[in-house]
Amino acid sequence: MIARTLIHLLLLLGLSPLLAGIITRVKAIIAGRRGAPLLQIYYDIVKLLQKDMVLSRTTTWVFRAGPVLAVAVPLLACLLIPFGPLQAPVSFAGDFVLFAYLFGLSRFFTVLAALDTGSSFEGMGAAREATFSCLAEPTLFIVFMVLTRLSGTLSLNGMLSSDSSGVSLFLATVCLFVILLVENCRIPFDDPTTHLELTMIHEVMVLDHSGPDFGLILYGAAMKLFVLGALFTNIVLPVSTGNIAVNTAIFIGFMLGLAACIGLVESAMARLQMVRIPQLLVGTSLLSFFSFILLLR
Repeated sequence: MIARTLIHLLLLLGLSPLLAGIITRVKAIIAGRRGAPLLQIYYDIVKLLQKDMVLSRTTTWVFRAGPVLAVAVPLLACLLIPFGPLQAPVSFAGDFVLFAYLFGLSRFFTVLAALDTGSSFEGMGAAREATFSCLAEPTLFIVFMVLTRLSGTLSLNGMLSSDSSGVSLFLATVCLFVILLVENCRIPFDDPTTHLELTMIHEVMVLDHSGPDFGLILYGAAMKLFVLGALFTNIVLPVSTGNIAVNTAIFIGFMLGLAACIGLVESAMARLQMVRIPQLLVGTSLLSFFSFILLLR
């Protein structure tokens, strides 16, 4: 149990920034640029953790709690899902509800931290983040309903370890990929590299964070991408070669490939107009619900 927990945490802490680096690197190659080094985000996090921070006199403890929760939540959430052949250290019936609302807790404090500054721009980003999350949450739970129906269990360990297939699972997987993009503020929902406050969603909420706090935010975002990517990978790639080392290597390789795929998606399309995002999220919810209806025949 302790060894399994340590392996989960080490994989998360060690590999999560690499996924973000691969996405940035792929986008640079597609654009014909040299781009930043693959490990640049590691350097950025270490550098930020060594800097001083500037705190506004209008902020309270809530402002400091946001970055802490951004790191603590993925650390806890990773213990609820398997990493390929490595079963989740913590498993119980209904743990998918805790998994979903752990990220809801992190989002809640990130929004509060943005509002705590009193900035109109950060309040605008917080409102958008809350709206899009409310639209994306039903899709996530319906996908879990599909997995529960297919596996016959209410535990994430059982859901993500079954060998189910079919149209319903395919549609649910497509919807989960959309959730992966919106929850991690990726194109076409948000552009993590934009510098125009009027079009920012997540980035505008963290404009007043600096130094170690901003480093924690970057690290937490990378870990969230890894955890949700692992959720997607366990559904798409159920590994069962019988060798735990080979299975783990396949899982890690697929995770790196998923990051490259996200980079290709961001290179191939532009960000959607703000009014189109709710329409896409509602459509995704309907598609996931249709995938569940197919199981009721």
